[in-house]
Amino acid sequence: MHKDIDFNQIDLNSQPPAAEPARQYYFIAKLRQHVKEESERIGRPLTANVTTFGCQMNARDSEKLAGVLECAGYLPAETEEADLVLYNTCTVRDNANQRVYGRLGHLNSIKKKNPLMKIALCGCMMQEESVIEKIKKSYRFVDLIFGTHNIFKFAELLCTMFESGRTVIDIWKDTSQIVEDLPVDRKYPFKSGINIMFGCNNFCSYCIVPYVRGRERSRNPEDILKEVKSLAADGVVEIMLLGQNVNSYGKNLVPPVSFAELLQRVEEIDGIERIRFMTSHPKDLSEELIQVMKHSKKICRHLHLPLQSGSTRILQAMNRRYTKEQYLALAEKIRKEIPDISITTDIIVGFPGETMEDIEETIDVVKKVQYDNAFTFIYSKRTGTPAASMPNQVPQEIIKQGFDQLLETVQEIAKKRAALLQGKVLPALAEERNVQDNTLITGRLSNNMIVHFPGSPALLGKIINVRLKECHGFYYLGEIDHA
Repeated sequence: MHKDIDFNQIDLNSQPPAAEPARQYYFIAKLRQHVKEESERIGRPLTANVTTFGCQMNARDSEKLAGVLECAGYLPAETEEADLVLYNTCTVRDNANQRVYGRLGHLNSIKKKNPLMKIALCGCMMQEESVIEKIKKSYRFVDLIFGTHNIFKFAELLCTMFESGRTVIDIWKDTSQIVEDLPVDRKYPFKSGINIMFGCNNFCSYCIVPYVRGRERSRNPEDILKEVKSLAADGVVEIMLLGQNVNSYGKNLVPPVSFAELLQRVEEIDGIERIRFMTSHPKDLSEELIQVMKHSKKICRHLHLPLQSGSTRILQAMNRRYTKEQYLALAEKIRKEIPDISITTDIIVGFPGETMEDIEETIDVVKKVQYDNAFTFIYSKRTGTPAASMPNQVPQEIIKQGFDQLLETVQEIAKKRAALLQGKVLPALAEERNVQDNTLITGRLSNNMIVHFPGSPALLGKIINVRLKECHGFYYLGEIDHA
């Protein structure tokens, strides 16, 4: 483990090792030297700011990147007024790209005041050739660009940046490589995400993710369990297992290991009190997984099960590989086997060729499944996906009408579902002080609902019984139950 490494003892006069992670330890030690020399030259410590765009996979990647920076001697900066600014980008929707371009314009003005400032870009957006060309042409002040497949090389790339004095661009098309035991700087001391797999094999016709994250590759279960044990020993009580489609975990391993088997092994680890996971593809959710969740004492009563559309015709065009009827049967089975489960979902409105009749099919599914919450999106055309070139792009008036009807239905049902908990006493993980009222603690129930209750910061990281007093639609106000 990297915690056992004395970076001061690494011989930087020797050639860097070829094998990982020893190679990256060498470059972390070398980067420490660069940071130390630069800090001494300017008379203060170097600072770094990491900004994350996108999903929880990106957030976990950012913790790894921040861990390398911390090991190298950078101090964390809360703002972009820093010596190194790193954007970990998302490209699921075009407006995510536009946000990054807008922020880069702002960074350029900061860099003009501080010529020593370094700007680095990584993540999904960097896997698009058109993006790289645009940055090279219009944002030449960027110092380092890398993608999703070589994040583990961050220290090595920073060393190259320091030593070359030029823009470093290192983009891989794909990889089967997974590098373990690199530094991580966790946002929370008591909960953590854990990547169990990388990439996606599903190729939904609207989604760019398989093209920028690559094909599915699962981590060895022993490496995952070792990481979970290390986190438990470090005081972590809740973990979230992360993958683009966790239900297909382990299919490429020899011998194969199912996601349900992995969950059972994680549950056996002392110290871990809560287990979450996302995201689940409906086509791969097994009977075995339902039964493991049903009988588990640690797996949270929350399942995120993306629907995307309730119309079988549109689902087929999306390449989702299930029908409306199959999804409904699965949701019904889950509700029957685990009555107290919270089911949330993702829904897209305005996919090419969609009509109001198709949207009404989606609303019908929402009513039948009774989602506890749903994330609703208007279809965003992504260049490079099959859906981008499909005919029959949906008129704005249909999108608006359908989206408004869907949102109204989702919110009405979610409020009714939430209200069912009124007066109950349920365990909540105290996650942070409330932003609006620092006399309150914000906690999260097993079903993923938020509850705010009076309490001191000493409670953070503890699981506390809370009485749910006032339902405010998507959250509760409560009080600690001392019974």
